[in-house]
Amino acid sequence: MNRRHFLIGSVVAIVAAVAGAFIANRRTALQSASQEAVKALFEREWFSPDQKPISTQDWRNKVLVINFWASWCPPCVEEMPALDKVQGEYNPKKMLIVGIGIDSPSNIRQFIETTIISYPIVLGGLGGNDINKMLGNPSGALPFTVVINAKGDITGRKLGKISEDELRKLIKDAI
Repeated sequence: MNRRHFLIGSVVAIVAAVAGAFIANRRTALQSASQEAVKALFEREWFSPDQKPISTQDWRNKVLVINFWASWCPPCVEEMPALDKVQGEYNPKKMLIVGIGIDSPSNIRQFIETTIISYPIVLGGLGGNDINKMLGNPSGALPFTVVINAKGDITGRKLGKISEDELRKLIKDAI
């Protein structure tokens, strides 16, 4: 191979790498979410792991932290103790964390049998992932946390594992 072919190949490889990085960044970058997304969250029919209907009336008029997770997602499982600890620091009548499991009902039931969590867990399934995407996470990547203030406005979002400090700051910003 002569030097010219090597340079052309190198330039093509660099352009392809930059284009790939750009596309990957656009797919995982958070997008804005409308009030329609929050409305859809509250209007969707949600169920507990034991298949009982969940009323979203209990989610209204307080700071609501929605955490999309799955039992097969290591960062999701790793952040659960932080979510649980922070939930314990607030009156559940003023701030509530809800975990929406993007997983099969049997996996979620099995997971919560062995994991102590003080905040409500609901079944999300594929419909839950649609809400995840509507709330500004186009890739549907997990974990994804959304904070909604008492007025129903999205005040914060975090894609990826959230720390206690990050969560407290998002809640403080919503209060």
